[in-house]
Amino acid sequence: MTEVILSIDQGTTNTKALLVNTGGRIVSRGSCPVNNRYPQPGWVEQDPADIWESVKKSAGECINAAGNIKILAIAISNQRESALVWDRKTGKPAGPVVVWQCRRSAPFCNKLHESGIEEKAREKSGLVIDPMFSAGKIRWLLDQIPDGSKRAENGELCAGTIDSWLLWNLTGGAVHACDISNASRTQLMNLEHARWDDDLTEWYGIPKAMLPEIVKSSHTAGFTKNVEGLPDELPVAAMIGDSHAALFGQGGFRQGSVKATYGTGSSIMSPTGNRVTYNRSLSSTVAWGLKSEITYALEGNITSTGATVQWVSDLLRLKSAEKVAELASEAEDNGGVYIVPAFTGLGAPHWNDRARGLITGLTRGAEAKHIARAAIESIAFQVQDVFKLMNATDESKLLADGGGSKNNSLMQFQADLLQCPVLRNNDTDISALGASYLAGLEIGIWKNLKDIEDLPRSYDRFDPKMDREDRESIISAWAEAVERALFESKTERL
Repeated sequence: MTEVILSIDQGTTNTKALLVNTGGRIVSRGSCPVNNRYPQPGWVEQDPADIWESVKKSAGECINAAGNIKILAIAISNQRESALVWDRKTGKPAGPVVVWQCRRSAPFCNKLHESGIEEKAREKSGLVIDPMFSAGKIRWLLDQIPDGSKRAENGELCAGTIDSWLLWNLTGGAVHACDISNASRTQLMNLEHARWDDDLTEWYGIPKAMLPEIVKSSHTAGFTKNVEGLPDELPVAAMIGDSHAALFGQGGFRQGSVKATYGTGSSIMSPTGNRVTYNRSLSSTVAWGLKSEITYALEGNITSTGATVQWVSDLLRLKSAEKVAELASEAEDNGGVYIVPAFTGLGAPHWNDRARGLITGLTRGAEAKHIARAAIESIAFQVQDVFKLMNATDESKLLADGGGSKNNSLMQFQADLLQCPVLRNNDTDISALGASYLAGLEIGIWKNLKDIEDLPRSYDRFDPKMDREDRESIISAWAEAVERALFESKTERL
């Protein structure tokens, strides 16, 4: 009988489940797609019940594929910032999951900008006021519920991020908690004190009575109860946001490590140790919380990377992102074409929700292959814009993971732009692995971070090849394209 951890990775477009053995290796996998709805331009939402069903289906698939196993614990990594509200008594959702990409809370966030509290909010939470973060989404949801604020104050409603929704369902409604990394992405938690902040909750009008308990990332938050396909009393021993889980899974524990996750959007994260470090263009956040300490990080969030490739796939009727990559490979260069994918504004380092996407550099000689290549390259350009703000050293390298990192051409172009090696982790399920490592620490499979560092990992290395003049030329052209997108936002205000 093989002893394993069941690791659930609940993402924006699918839910994955892994069984990870005590040697840190994957025994089996399961997956289930998750549907996204787009009710208005800039709005993205999901059905909370669909998310929970996808978890049960993917977990069942990997358990059935594994054979003779004993599950020791459950770990959760999850899409961050997405938020929902549900009835505490019935457990029924009181609205959709408002997905992290969704901009529906922009009007409320704009009012907060105008109120003059932005600097204070950033000092407390580490985050700029932006519709991406959970607080505005929860406020919007409360506004749609009859007597929402009153019911929340009376303790009748629960609000949470996806980890808290999964924990609630896994424990049969017994536990309402979220991990510290997810809490740090809500803009409701005081980053220094790791608790819900009186001022932040007041500014957003969110009663503390509806918020979950904040727990460490490696921590037994509750035990399973009445979950189809799972025995009762399994410990839920880890919860963590997916980007944080990827950094942990990469073994990026040392200050100066930089990780980029290439997904629907992208997160570039670098740990800063046990103290909060501020940067005006980046987010300050909790990387993870262990029993003895909290590790902080700097992060740059990019809204559209893989989503850009999917958009071009739809635009050119290519059927898949893989087809976009194939078409892009037919072009020797981008032909002077640049795509700035500000479909719902620009995230780090610009934080401009009024910016709008554009394609620039089009001529009669531009072809579909140049547009495809520009879409791929836009990912690397955006990562480069954030990476240069991290505390990089002469020995810097980028740890890469996520679905987009499978594209060799993208990884080589990324190394060329950064002028440092890119190390691509060959396991595309690194977030789920990171969560399983945290659960293993909690239940005693691994004793310390050194044990996690020593676990087997396989990388592909991409070293820079582009000459300096070519690199500076294309970065300059990209910067000009971004300025045009930002200029459009300034013109909109006039």
